[in-house]
Amino acid sequence: MNETIALLQRRRSAPPAIMTGPGPSADELATLLSLASRVPDHGKLAPWRFIVFEGEARDRAGRVALDIRLEDKPELDEAGKAEELRRFARAPLVVGVVSRAAPHVKIPEWEQVLSAGAVCMTLIVAARSMGYSATWLTEWPAYDARFRAAIGLAEHERMAGFIHIGRATAIEDRPRPPLSEIVTTFSA
Repeated sequence: MNETIALLQRRRSAPPAIMTGPGPSADELATLLSLASRVPDHGKLAPWRFIVFEGEARDRAGRVALDIRLEDKPELDEAGKAEELRRFARAPLVVGVVSRAAPHVKIPEWEQVLSAGAVCMTLIVAARSMGYSATWLTEWPAYDARFRAAIGLAEHERMAGFIHIGRATAIEDRPRPPLSEIVTTFSA
């Protein structure tokens, strides 16, 4: 069996809470982002972009998340506050994939959104192929307009996901649906 198939068969997201460093080097990150940007992109629109959270920027993003959360839940307990502060520091590197899907005369928005999703998955597979663990999360900050604005998203942009990348010990795969339950064959 070739290495790519074996890698995909072992694909299992590790919770960022168990990820450690070191994360990808600057050269590895450039490779990861280059690979992720080679997804299908009808019309060559690049309907996505990246936001890199590393080093102290992860802590600053967590502080932004906490401040917004406290606006909505001023009674948040200490454990909840700590969770928000750690939100972007659970892995050595977090890459935000921003969907820039917009109306276009030829390319449906749906195809642009799918392209952003393909960026997320390609980033995960590329990170795994380099020996890292990677997890695709959204969580509440992806859907909060205040948080999106605070990290630099334009009004029409949306978060496709936050890809957490680091090192993790092997984890057990979760059960997958049998193909008999998810595959049909069309016949005329």
